[in-house]
Amino acid sequence: MHHIHLIGIGGTGISAIAVVLLEQGYQVTGSDIADSTYFREVTRRGAKTVLGHDPSLATQADVIVRSSAIKDDDPEVQAAQAAGIPVLKRTDFLPQLTAGKRTIAIAGSHGKTTTTAMIVCLLHNLAFDPSFILGAEIIDLHANARAGSSPYFIIEADEYDNMFLGLNPTVSVITNIEYDHPDCFPTPESYLEAFHQFLLRTQPTGTALLCADDPGVQKLLQGFEAKDFVLRTYGFAEKSHYHIASADWNGEEYSFTLTRQLPGEEPHNLGSFRLPMPGKHNVSNAAAALAVIDILGIPPKDAAEALAGFHGSERRMEVVLEQNGIVIINDYGHHPTQIAATLAALRQRYPQKKLWAIWEPHTYSRTEMLQDAYARSLQAADEVVITRIYAAREAEHNFDPSQIAAHIPGGKARYLPDFDTLADYVCKNLSGDDVIVVLSAGKGPQISALLQAHISSPKKEAQA
Repeated sequence: MHHIHLIGIGGTGISAIAVVLLEQGYQVTGSDIADSTYFREVTRRGAKTVLGHDPSLATQADVIVRSSAIKDDDPEVQAAQAAGIPVLKRTDFLPQLTAGKRTIAIAGSHGKTTTTAMIVCLLHNLAFDPSFILGAEIIDLHANARAGSSPYFIIEADEYDNMFLGLNPTVSVITNIEYDHPDCFPTPESYLEAFHQFLLRTQPTGTALLCADDPGVQKLLQGFEAKDFVLRTYGFAEKSHYHIASADWNGEEYSFTLTRQLPGEEPHNLGSFRLPMPGKHNVSNAAAALAVIDILGIPPKDAAEALAGFHGSERRMEVVLEQNGIVIINDYGHHPTQIAATLAALRQRYPQKKLWAIWEPHTYSRTEMLQDAYARSLQAADEVVITRIYAAREAEHNFDPSQIAAHIPGGKARYLPDFDTLADYVCKNLSGDDVIVVLSAGKGPQISALLQAHISSPKKEAQA
């Protein structure tokens, strides 16, 4: 296998695979129906790419890898199958991609991107050179993928389309489990079972690390016995094997201690740590990262400086503008729990500022199923603007989120499907001391760019 063709090469997941393959010396080609920064980056790195479909390019490859969004009737898929070329999903290809490495896989409904980024940064700053793949650029490393020289391969283990069932981790991490992706998992039970199967894929003599604070994890572990691998927990719960203690926020950063409490051993203080990120959920993510470092046999205290300098990952409470008292933040939160956690963290970070939530709903199925929960989570903002739904992989239908805005009390929410209208409305109603968070797994960067353009325009400055 020398030539690999990737369909959907401009997406975060497939483009990350492309980067690793290119750095490993493979010939990489790919296609996508839309241009993107990821598409342009893999092209710059040496992949031969095409916008649209090119069955002739696909049939020159030794193997095809397609994203979850690519259906069986795709012209390149059909051409490859007719030519007898294997067509794989990410699930099927991951064993080849991670072969010969000690895989550390981070799964969870929420927090897996940040936790993965933390682990990568800690190992990188400790002079290890891990391979890694995750769904967002790590700000400190300016990359979301790399083929490293060390034995470690750190990967964000996505549950959608059962991608994470293609992994056999040496260390598996589950941050939390909360029902999501109804287009892929028809019931909460099927969703929980997918995580159960992922847990069972932990290698013999490996370690599974799960958050003891999470109700979904607690349900998963009811009656579960790890026979071939070690089971460890982390969290604020006092019985956690890695226990977070005395977590305090000083307005700029958290300080906390982490204690290892293993069966048959005396409690051991692993050190005191600082984290320059708001939100207790991020302290939990940091504890998971430090616990992984400890499981690998590396003293966590050696990683304290790296954690204190961690700047997060793209679109995870990412500040993209600070100007004249106004702050604009991009965030990938698209589930009610993620939105609630992000808004709570921003209240903590900016207690005196007016908080705007600009929410682009992601997929019709999720938005309709969880509409009451969305209305509750968005109440935490002072002003709420809801855009049109980003359909992603789903066909459009007649449900719209205007009724969610109507159910948010206080008259502070409105449905503005057009992005330009949205930007005009927000900018005309700013108080001059505002935080605007754009919550989106779709066109959030486009929305925030419009807001930045309006705020920075000469006309706006003249009016001010």
